Amino acid sequence: MYIYNVTINIEETIHTDWLEWMKNTHIPEMLATKKFSKALMTRVLVEEEMGGLTYSIQYTTDSKETLQQYYEQDANRLRGASHQFVGKFVAFRTELEVVSEHP
Repeated sequence: MYIYNVTINIEETIHTDWLEWMKNTHIPEMLATKKFSKALMTRVLVEEEMGGLTYSIQYTTDSKETLQQYYEQDANRLRGASHQFVGKFVAFRTELEVVSEHP
């Protein structure tokens, strides 16, 4: 199992609109690709020097191959959908491999 993690710092001036868009539009669209089985959105509880609010969104996928399919088939379109927030956020992405999971 793999996790596609997107960490985003968003300016406070558009935070409310962005959060609504993420929860009601973007995350559902990511899940609609059928390449991710679930998504977890968390707020990073660290005060950033640059200001803004930071979130981590973790999308769970079954394999590295499925994640690669997302990059090839869906990533450009879905990333482009954030055009209304351009210049108001910074994002970085990481891939995580789940080594073990404990209930």
